[in-house]
Amino acid sequence: MVDDTLMHALVQAARAARERAYAPYSKFAVGAALLDEHGRLHAGCNVENAAYPQSQCAEASAIAHLVLTGARRIVAAAVVGVAPQPVTPCGGCRQRLREFAADDMPIWVADLAEVRARHTLGQLLPASFGPEHLS
Repeated sequence: MVDDTLMHALVQAARAARERAYAPYSKFAVGAALLDEHGRLHAGCNVENAAYPQSQCAEASAIAHLVLTGARRIVAAAVVGVAPQPVTPCGGCRQRLREFAADDMPIWVADLAEVRARHTLGQLLPASFGPEHLS
């Protein structure tokens, strides 16, 4: 269970990561933070590329950091973006998260001022395909 203190730390880490985003083309900065099974936070930001398909989402950056440290489980996530509607992970990142997280993993969506929504991964990616399908 993730308490309010951990949720706040995740959102703050995602906000700080967003400040480091490299988004010269879209000007749409996103930050993400993940809590692993050891209680550690892993943050990432989006990194754009002039060849647009080569860009990387904030969630993918955070997952890479998580894996690099030896973690293999995402317990909770936060995504920060500024838009009229709450910024949730894109479809590809929902699947990337699914590789390391269960359906009940909470995802908080925030902007610079407040948490705007809370979802579970299962709500954002229902009837998903995951590693257990291959074992």
